[in-house]
Amino acid sequence: MTMSNNTPEQKDSQNSKQRNPKTMKKKQTKLWFLVPLILFFGLVVILYMRLGKPTDIVTNTALERPVPTFELPVLADTTRTITNDNLPDKPFLLNVWGSWCPTCVIEHPFLMQLEERGVDIVGVNYKDEIGNALSYLNRGGDPFSMSIQDSLGQFALDLGITGAPETFVVDGDGIIRQHIVGEINEANWQQRVKPCLTVLNEANKNNDSPDLIQVEEMCK
Repeated sequence: MTMSNNTPEQKDSQNSKQRNPKTMKKKQTKLWFLVPLILFFGLVVILYMRLGKPTDIVTNTALERPVPTFELPVLADTTRTITNDNLPDKPFLLNVWGSWCPTCVIEHPFLMQLEERGVDIVGVNYKDEIGNALSYLNRGGDPFSMSIQDSLGQFALDLGITGAPETFVVDGDGIIRQHIVGEINEANWQQRVKPCLTVLNEANKNNDSPDLIQVEEMCK
C-alpha cells in the first residue's frame, strides 16, 4: 500500500488552497465563459431541428363564416357606436388599416381608385391613435364608406389577421368569402378580388345566395 508522504502541515496547506475564495472565484469565472458557448451550440441544434419544417404562422381566420360580432365606435365620430347591423347589405370589402402601417400608405391610392369605381369599402382602423388616423385620411383621401375604430385590436384578432393591411371580401349575407393578406393592388385585384366580388354581386342582384361552387372557384 502506498502511503502519503505529506506532513499534516502540507495537507492543511493544500486544503486551504482548495478552499481559497480566490481559487473558487477563478473556477466560477471559467464556468461563466462557457455559458455563451453552450447557448450557441443549443441554438445551432434548435435551428438544425427546424430545417425543412414549415415556418408559416397558422391563424384561425373568419373565412367562410359571418363577420365576427362587434360593437365599436365610428372613427369619424366616436360618440356613435355601430354593430354588424350597420354593415352594408350587399357585397363589400372589409379593409384593416392603420396610419402607422407603411404598406397601408402604399395601398391607399389604389383604395381611392376602387372607391371611384364604385366599390364599397368598410375600414377597420386597427390599434391607431384617432388623431393620427383622421390626419391620414385628410391627407390621402377617405375611400371608406365608414371606418370602424378598433383601438384595442380585438375585432381584427377575431377576423384572424396577422398584421395590416389585410382585406376581407364579404357577401350580401355577411359571410366572409375571401381573405387577402397584404396590400390590394391592380394585379391581385384583377386576378383574385374582382372575380370573387363579381360572383357575389351577381348573386346579390338576383336576391340569391352565391353558388358555392363558383365561390370556391373564384374566391380561392
